[in-house]
Amino acid sequence: MAEWRLDQDKGMPLYQQLMQLIEEKIKAGDLVPGRALPAERKLAEELKVNRSTVIRALEELTTQGILIRKRGSGTFVNPNKWGMQTRPTINWRTSLTPDNFSVDTPYQRNVKQLLLQHKTREILDLGNGDLPKDLLPELKIPDISLGEMLHGEATFTKENRGIKATRESVQKHLQTAYGMTVPLEEIFITSGTQQSLFLITQGLLKPGDAIGIEAPSYFYSLRLFQAAGLRIIPIPMDDEGMTVKGLQEASLQYPLKMIFLNPIFQNPTGTVMSPERKQAILDYCLLKRIPIVEDDAYGSFVFDESVDNRPLKSLDKRQQVLYLGSLSKFAGQHIRIGWMVGPAAIVRELADIRDQIDSGLSFLPQLLAEHYLASEITEHLPIIVTALKERADKLQTWLRTKYGQEISFEPAKGGYHLYCHFANKTDAEMDELLQELLEEKVIVKEGIQFGDKKNAVRFSFGHFLERDAKI
Repeated sequence: MAEWRLDQDKGMPLYQQLMQLIEEKIKAGDLVPGRALPAERKLAEELKVNRSTVIRALEELTTQGILIRKRGSGTFVNPNKWGMQTRPTINWRTSLTPDNFSVDTPYQRNVKQLLLQHKTREILDLGNGDLPKDLLPELKIPDISLGEMLHGEATFTKENRGIKATRESVQKHLQTAYGMTVPLEEIFITSGTQQSLFLITQGLLKPGDAIGIEAPSYFYSLRLFQAAGLRIIPIPMDDEGMTVKGLQEASLQYPLKMIFLNPIFQNPTGTVMSPERKQAILDYCLLKRIPIVEDDAYGSFVFDESVDNRPLKSLDKRQQVLYLGSLSKFAGQHIRIGWMVGPAAIVRELADIRDQIDSGLSFLPQLLAEHYLASEITEHLPIIVTALKERADKLQTWLRTKYGQEISFEPAKGGYHLYCHFANKTDAEMDELLQELLEEKVIVKEGIQFGDKKNAVRFSFGHFLERDAKI
């Protein structure tokens, strides 16, 4: 077995270094399932650390289920948790949870007051992340009789994962858009991403569980995470997405039960996770047995053809990822249809939970979704992308003109959002800036709503029409 050594000058607590070292030895095959670790005293001597440091590291890994400790026998790599080293599987958990609520910030209360005092057409709502009305598709109601619709409803009650035609249209869409081949039994039709997330929090997590999210992230503001009593752990990002180092450090400090990612045109930052980072995240989460939830709300809206917009799910070979998609960014909120793709057993379980706590999903929206995906999306998507790119360019020009060197941002390569920083402004100056925008009837999203600092602001360019550029 390779020698045991820690870097005393690394800057990371020694017990965390030892935890990482043990995990790396497991990944490399130096420690196989069922193998005993050296005795605590011997390991402490070899590493030149206190025995208490070794004990803490082993106890943390035991709590996470990676190791097992047997009184009088020693510490072993958990054979039940890891199984075959070359073909491990994710350990999904289930539970039902209760309810809670969140509180508005002073800025949000001012926004609500502005919306009450003025007509919608007078307001430039750059905080609105929905598809603007002028880009909505002209959906046509499929030619179907009432009898056929009632028959469809009856059929759907037997297929609680969604009607077959809609699941097939999603299957074809994923193949066309990303080259993803997904078995039909792994597709579950929902009423949108919010319902998918709700079912995950209700069925796969329990109160007190720690979940990792990108920092910053729109997941930070979701009330359903608070309602489920989950502990949200922020994980740093760089220009390639969530960092592996940040994920490692978070998982060493907390027993992460799941991570939630929005890797393509991330909300709010617009960041696109690189292919190398996607694979590194998958590898580490497989090692730690951390399931991944991927929200792919914006992946289809690409301005720059050099962008690799393939979802994390497209690289998933070990059933690690629950992939979420929705039609709301394509066709607006009136078609409340989304989809979840994941292990067939998990999909079936979540569909059963929906049957228990909800009245199910109506047949007609699924029919409209099937029609849109089969007949309209090919022509409609380029129209959306062209308009979004034009509006993003105009918004960026307006911001540069208005704020000059005070503002910094990465040019939008796709998606819906432009994330901006005012690095040299104090909190008081940011309050003044936001108030000035409100006086101009311009609404934005504060960075603190995404768990970021106050000097960050998200502008959604979909609603930045040409007539607004003159304000």
